[in-house]
This record gives sequence, structure tokens and C-alpha cells, in this order.
Amino acid sequence: MPEPGGAPGLAEVVQRWAARLVNTDGVALPQEKLEEILTGVAHDAAAKAEAAREAASRRFTALFAGAPVGIALAGPDGDVVEANAALGRFLGRKPEELRGLELSALGFERRDQIVLADGLEEIEATDADHFVHRVQLGHADDTGVWADVTIASLPGDRPGTTYPVLMVNDANEVFDLQEALRRQSVHDSLTGLSNASRFKVQLEGAFTPSARDQVALVYLDIDGFKVINDGLGAGYADEVLRGVARKLESVFTEYDALVARLPGDGFGVLLRGQLKPQNVIKLVEDALAELAEPIYLGDAGVGVSASVGIVVRDVADGGPEDLQRAAEIALHRAKEAGKAQWMLFDPELDARDRTRYRLGAEMAGALESGEFSLVYQPTVKLDGSRRLAAVNAGLRWNHRELGELDSPEFYPLAETTGMTLALGKWLLAESLKAAARWRAEHGDAAPDVCIRLPGRLAIDPDLVRLVKEQLDRNALPAKALRLCTDSASLLDTRGEVLESLSVLADIGVKLVLTVSGSADLELIPRHELNVQHVVLSGGVVDAIDDIDDEIAVRHLDQLVTRARELGLRIGAEGVLTDEQAGRLAEHGVIAARGPFIGISVTGDHVDDLINSDAN
Repeated sequence: MPEPGGAPGLAEVVQRWAARLVNTDGVALPQEKLEEILTGVAHDAAAKAEAAREAASRRFTALFAGAPVGIALAGPDGDVVEANAALGRFLGRKPEELRGLELSALGFERRDQIVLADGLEEIEATDADHFVHRVQLGHADDTGVWADVTIASLPGDRPGTTYPVLMVNDANEVFDLQEALRRQSVHDSLTGLSNASRFKVQLEGAFTPSARDQVALVYLDIDGFKVINDGLGAGYADEVLRGVARKLESVFTEYDALVARLPGDGFGVLLRGQLKPQNVIKLVEDALAELAEPIYLGDAGVGVSASVGIVVRDVADGGPEDLQRAAEIALHRAKEAGKAQWMLFDPELDARDRTRYRLGAEMAGALESGEFSLVYQPTVKLDGSRRLAAVNAGLRWNHRELGELDSPEFYPLAETTGMTLALGKWLLAESLKAAARWRAEHGDAAPDVCIRLPGRLAIDPDLVRLVKEQLDRNALPAKALRLCTDSASLLDTRGEVLESLSVLADIGVKLVLTVSGSADLELIPRHELNVQHVVLSGGVVDAIDDIDDEIAVRHLDQLVTRARELGLRIGAEGVLTDEQAGRLAEHGVIAARGPFIGISVTGDHVDDLINSDAN
């Protein structure tokens, strides 16, 4: 008989079914016999079920024990009741050592334990089949090992119950590969520093709405790195870059510093915190001192210098783009100032430079739209007549907003923007057109036109063709044109200046050389130049303003004497006063221009001067 409230036993079930069958038509067996048969059938079925259960249990046990995946079986309270060998090996512990631990306690750090606890709660509280996450599990040597964990549930030993199970896959190789790829994506492979991409992200992050205090940006470029690369080879150059990186990291350790390698031989440093310019300057000077210490590559000790641009400002003042632009400008100024030094960004200089750079950007359009015009500096004879000997043509920019701009205000920018050649060609064409008009109206009384060749035009291989075309176009004799150049252009190795000038002299163009000393003058015989005029310039003219300067007077006399020996006509430029012009005349200078006669005039004023000379 079954226990009260318990399940029916096998004998009771057999008796009940035997009683049913014995009363069934066609059954002739007594109840005892039926009970015997049914008992045998039941025992056979139970034996088969037990065999199947035992086989399944053996398969599960074998799978659990031999699985390459780490497995931990837990009881209803979440404590480990069994762990397989794979999990033990992965965690460096014997499986039995894991029994009794909470599944969540297998996490290495608090955050990993929280992830596991959340997974267990999710499986229990929802209909989710499983929970998957990548966490670190605690290893026996007190380190973390990366694992892809899956939390699922298995049916319990009573209907309606489930027990959690934790399955673990080794993710260390995948994690290491991902870390390597991530590092490659944000670090420079040569120096190990952050790369330009990460530097940009960090720079932008410094300007979040919650950011406070100051931010500093330092740009460094190694001076003369090409010399190192070409002289010692790329391998040595790479070692120098690594050495520079190490030194910068050793210096910039404060203010949440981030040191990065930028393209080429450039480096950047981002600093954040309570900063003052003197704090950053001190660090930069320390870095420059460190860089000056040689980096030994075999027997060669290579010391490097760097040009540095620095900008320090409150986070609220502008954004990352403004900061980068300011640092680039400061770096550019450091290079222009002679390299091997730092420059702090100066907002006032920047305001002036913005105007200059704007002019450079607008120059091409201004030339196209007719904003340029010609102005002339008269050169007069110093024989007492003050008659017009020549006019030196120059450019004036009639800027729509800034008004009249003379050549010194924009010509340096033309060199930077590549507009020198275009402006030089326009000057040549318009000057010869004006010269042709004066000759047509005034005949031989018309003055020669003198054009100072911009350096880029002087070295142009088409210089001879350009001049001849304009002379022919304006039906102007070559002798009406004077081309003025200086020693720097004559010695420029980028073109065939000497050959071009020789050809132009052969067709009748008058060559003029500005000189400030004996060395310039001696270029004429040394290169057999067919020069007709020299113009004294600079200190030799300025010094003669002091009548008591015997050395200056002696120097002037030596130049005049030597020029006469070479058969040259001698002029001067930059003459300030009538007295100075008179003293120059006394020492043999025959013509001059400068403020004493008028700085610049328009073409109409040249007509007035010509008419004045004629009367």
C-alpha cells in the first residue's frame, strides 16, 4: 500500500490494471496470472528506461568531463556543485576547489562579478535562453583571464525547477588580437606614442562642455631631420625618432600629458589642467635641453634641435581647430626666426598675420579684376639739372577695403603664394606699354623704364622670350628698357640667370646691378656681365649722410673708382635729402632716386615731369 499522500506503488498499479483486464471479454486468464504478466512487462519497461537514463547520464558525464569548454554546474542557490577539468585548467585550479563558490565570485574584478550576477538574475527572471558576455575570470595566480561566458539553465531534479550552468570559452587570444589591432589603430608603430588620429580625438575631448581650467598644445618639428635621414640612412633616422619620443615622454609627465607622433618628423603634446604659459615654457625648455643631448647610434652621437610652437588658453576660449591653428602659426614663427627655439602664440601678431595671409589669398583675384596699377620712382640726374634720367616701375595694389598698398606690403606674400611670376609678367607688360606711349608722345625725351626683376622672374627659363615678346608687341627698342637685378638673383642656382641676362644685353637691353659693397661689384668682371649701370644701395648710401664718417666716405670712393674702371654709370637709391644727394654727386654718383625727389608717382605725373624737362 502506498504511504498516505504518496504516489501509488508498482504492485498497486499492476493489481488495478489486472482487475480491469480480467473483466474484459476475451480474457480467460485469472487475475493472478495477469498480475504476473503485467509485472514482467513493467519490469522490462523500467529496466529499459533505467538503461537509457544511465546511458544518457554516462554520456553527459563523459561530455562534462571531457569537454574542451569550461563548465560549472550550480545548485538552486547559485553555488558551484561541480566543475569540469577544462574549467579548472583555465582557472589554474583543481575542479574540486571551485565547489561551493558562488558563480558570480568567479569574476576577477568587481565589475566582472557584477556582470555574472546580472546574467544569473536575467536567466532566472526572464524567458531568456542564455546570457553571453566577455569578462575576466580570476586565475589562481591573481591575474585575470579573458573569457566568453554563457549562462544558461538546466532542468532540476524536481518538476518545474532549473539550475544555472556556466560555460566558458577562452577569449584571451581574441582579446589580445583585438587589443593589438586597437593599439595599432591609436599608436604610432615606430615610436609607440599615440598617433595623430588618437591625438585628434583626445584634443577634441579636451573641449567637452564640462571641461574646465586650461589646455596647452605644443607642436615640435625636428630641425634638419632630412640631413639625418640622408646622411645616416633611414634606419638611423628611425632610431633618432624613437629616441626623441622617449625623451619627450620623460619630460612631459605632468598635467595629464599626452605625447603623440604626428606626420613626418613632427610631435605634439597636449596638456590639461591649471596651466600658465610659464609652466609649459619650462617643460618645453627642459625638452629642448634633453633633445640636445646626443643619441648614440653606433659610433655616431646625434644631437637634435627642434622648433616649437606653444599655445596656452582657457578651455572656454575657442575650440580644437583654433588651438591647432594657433600652435601651427607659433611653430611657423619659430622656424622663420631661425629654428632651435620656441615661440608662444601671440594674438596681436596673429591678427596682423591674418590680414597679410588674407592679402596673399586674394592676390590672384585682384590681379584678374584690375586692382593693380603702376607707380614709378623717378631717377634724376645729379648734375644740378634734376632732369629725368629713368623711371623705376613698381606695383601698387588698390585694395577695395585697405586702400593703396605698395609693393613691400604684398610682394613677400607673392613669393609665398607663388604669385611673383604672374605679377612680374604683368609689371613687364604694362611698363613697356607705358614706355611705348611716352616715346610716341615725347620722342627721345621719354625716359628709360627700369624694372627690378623679381627673383622668380629672373630665374624663369622663358625670361628672354617674355621680354622680347613685350618689346616687339609695343614696337619698343630694347635700349628703352633697363632690367635691374641683384647679387642674390645672379647667384641663384635654380635657373640660368647669367645666360638670360647676357642674351638680353646682346639685343640691347640695359642691365643694372644694385650693389652694397665691393663683393657685389666684382661679380661683373668675374662673370663677364655686360652691365651698363650700377646702383648703390643700403648701408653705403645711408652712411654717407654722416659727413664725419671717414670710413663710409672712403668706402664710397673705392666703389665709385672701381665702377669707373669697369666703365659703369653710377647711380644711387634710397637717397633721403638734397644734402645727401649733393654729397653723393661730389663723390661721382651721377643719378639718384628716393624721398629727396619723391617716392612714387603715377603715369600721368611722369608725363608732367617729361614736359617739365622739355621747357
